[in-house]
Amino acid sequence: MAEVIRMPKMSDTMTEGTIAAWHKKVGDKVKSGELLAEVETDKATMELESYEEGTLLYIGVQEKEAIIVDGLIAIVGTPGEDISALINGGGTVASPVEDVVATQPLVAAPVVDTSNIKATVVRMPKMSDTMTDGNIVAWHKKVGDKVKSGELLAEVETDKATMELESYEDGTLLYIGVEAGNSIKVDGIIAIIGEAGADYNALLNASNAPVAVVANAAPVAVAAPVHQAESNAVVTNDARVKISPLAKSLAKEKGIDLGAVKGSGEQGRIVKRDIDAYVPAVAAASKATSQAPSGVESYDEITNSQMRKVIARRLGESLFTAPHFYLTMEIDMDKAIEARASLNEVAAVKISFNDMVIKSVAAAIRKHPMVNASWLGDKIRVNHHIHIGVAMAVEDGLLVPVVRFADGKSLSQISGEVKEYGAKAKAKKLQPADWEGNTFTISNLGMFGIDEFTSILNSPEACILSVGGIKQTPVVKNGQIVPGNIMKLTLGCDHRVVDGAVGAAFLQTLKGLLEDPIRLLV
Repeated sequence: MAEVIRMPKMSDTMTEGTIAAWHKKVGDKVKSGELLAEVETDKATMELESYEEGTLLYIGVQEKEAIIVDGLIAIVGTPGEDISALINGGGTVASPVEDVVATQPLVAAPVVDTSNIKATVVRMPKMSDTMTDGNIVAWHKKVGDKVKSGELLAEVETDKATMELESYEDGTLLYIGVEAGNSIKVDGIIAIIGEAGADYNALLNASNAPVAVVANAAPVAVAAPVHQAESNAVVTNDARVKISPLAKSLAKEKGIDLGAVKGSGEQGRIVKRDIDAYVPAVAAASKATSQAPSGVESYDEITNSQMRKVIARRLGESLFTAPHFYLTMEIDMDKAIEARASLNEVAAVKISFNDMVIKSVAAAIRKHPMVNASWLGDKIRVNHHIHIGVAMAVEDGLLVPVVRFADGKSLSQISGEVKEYGAKAKAKKLQPADWEGNTFTISNLGMFGIDEFTSILNSPEACILSVGGIKQTPVVKNGQIVPGNIMKLTLGCDHRVVDGAVGAAFLQTLKGLLEDPIRLLV
């Protein structure tokens, strides 16, 4: 029986999609999971895989043409089937339909009764406050496998970390909606679990049913077969390499550079057998003999991770919506150096200068609460609790775990907590509870030899402190030029919340605490 393939909604803002390229033509055999076409949405160009097996009987929209979400793009079935009824009532193609809409009434789409279907849809959960989509790193179950509640189903990469997705249902994995290596919007269908043999297609149809359709729409002529242009282009990054999802997942596991793998599939597509047969030594030797001569332009392109996408979006929003200004102050760290050496003789955990800065900032906030505030548009929230976010660099970007109620913790407690967060961040094991709720952020690049820098506000926070390194510098003391240990602090402020005088007063208090650390014990 022939099945209609419609334009899926691939992003929350997508209203139509453009067929960038067809990978099959009318008359070709199609297998479930096989690449059918490339679709350009408002966000990206994505691969559309067939979820049916059979012969491609009809193509409803040609390359470079657009079609509305849920519009009919193809029909897959058995050769010789009469598909005229499906074409006539199966959807709207990209050609103009204004005259049809003007003369035909809109009617509600038929309601699909799913009450008797013993299956449950699994959707992409929102795993952090900033998460908009998730990338399936790996599936731990395949279609047909038995699944128990609490059992590991898949690994999901969010903008903050790679997290485990556990099943909350018992049953059989009937359907997988997104292959490993691909991403899907929050609340998108990623799987269906239920009783073996359950009609999960009815659930999918109910979940994706259009709000309204055009009644008695005029018949649409069958499009001419679309021939995919052959391409032998070699791409050196895995963002645009033609590769099956399984092969991409295996390559990632084995650390294989996809630019060095020759695909044996359709149009040079890399498939599982190519990854299995890949021999690094041979590839390296081949690469060495074909090295580009000196002076030839070349580059690598790196696919943005979910974390990097969110960092770009949130910092862009912060920089262009919050009016930033910066205040810089020099701190004499001589006494802090002496105090740290004495403390580490008795402390259970080694205390760093960064720990001392966190403790001093928390104490200074108590005297200047406006720097611990947030801009909420129609109001300013002045936080009474002090949760210090500590920016940490990781492989894919930046994470900001939170030292909660920092003003009430000892230096040893702060030090132990920050070290634990650092280890978890590198291992990608931080959880949402670790990075949410900060009221003030500290970014320290001093350990990298940076003397002074500015940071973009971590909205909606009103302030962020940039900490430079301690540097031996000639200073004047008691009328004499002597060596001194100077550290520069730069306070970034949202001028809608914090005025210059408030920021300066906070820095003066912080300077006094760091230049005489004994005051932290009072």
